[in-house]
Amino acid sequence: MTDQPAAEMEKAGAALGDMSAEEFRRAGHEVVDWIADYLTGIRDFPVVSRVQPGELTKQLPASAPESGETIDDILVDFRSLIIPGITHWNHPRFHAYFSVSASAPGILAEMLTAALNVNGMVWKSCPAATELEQVTLGWLRAWLGLPEEFFGIIYDTASISTMHAIAAAREYIDPEARTRGSLPNLTVYTSSQAHSSVEKGAIALGIGQDNVRKIAVDEDFRMIPAALSQAIEQDIALGRKPCCIVPSAGTTSTSSIDPIPAIADIAERYGAWLHVDASYGGAAALVPELRHLLSGTSRAHSMVINPHK
Repeated sequence: MTDQPAAEMEKAGAALGDMSAEEFRRAGHEVVDWIADYLTGIRDFPVVSRVQPGELTKQLPASAPESGETIDDILVDFRSLIIPGITHWNHPRFHAYFSVSASAPGILAEMLTAALNVNGMVWKSCPAATELEQVTLGWLRAWLGLPEEFFGIIYDTASISTMHAIAAAREYIDPEARTRGSLPNLTVYTSSQAHSSVEKGAIALGIGQDNVRKIAVDEDFRMIPAALSQAIEQDIALGRKPCCIVPSAGTTSTSSIDPIPAIADIAERYGAWLHVDASYGGAAALVPELRHLLSGTSRAHSMVINPHK
């Protein structure tokens, strides 16, 4: 707490290069007006940027400025330089990768979270962030029909979530990995259609690319359980230790759904960790009549889902 008058504090902030409250208010209204016009008239933009490689780079300074520009100049650059180089993911004709991720309430929420600028690393660092995360993820768990013992955490990307799941699997199978390091014989199993994050996670964790088994798929691009069992048996015969099995509920290439119940049977039979990658297609199970898409997931040790998809 401080007895320093608000006007003096604002001057001190301006001296450090921050905006005054009035300047912030004026620019904020301008930005919100621009966003509202953008969302209303987004059809007037081409979906894909028409700039050539390096075109923006040539228009930007070669070195960082010695002092900050005015917000007015920054907004001019935003409109004239940045917008022409944007591929508009919120465009109604954008159908690549995964579609529209932002909504008007979400944009306003990001403004509020940016203003608060909290860190939820422990409860005391921000009680509201910590408890809000648990409550809302509890809602998501209930909507998906998952067991109450499922505990949710928000990650910045699904790829990091899968990497952490493989790390948990490694400690589950090899408890001394935390202190000793990974055993050299741990193996990870996923389909040939799985997202690259499974393989990258194994690489980053030291399990190694050579210890990732990409299981064959059927005519609908779904992992074949018999091929999975065969691969595990072959590895066990060679002295390897099954660590983690990662089926997909919606692959990014074809949206195929692996037969999770049959794969869960195999994971239980061999004592492997089961992680369901439902980041792409799992959100469809929020619709009650599509709940079957996550059938068998309640038997998993972990799963990842991206509600915005």
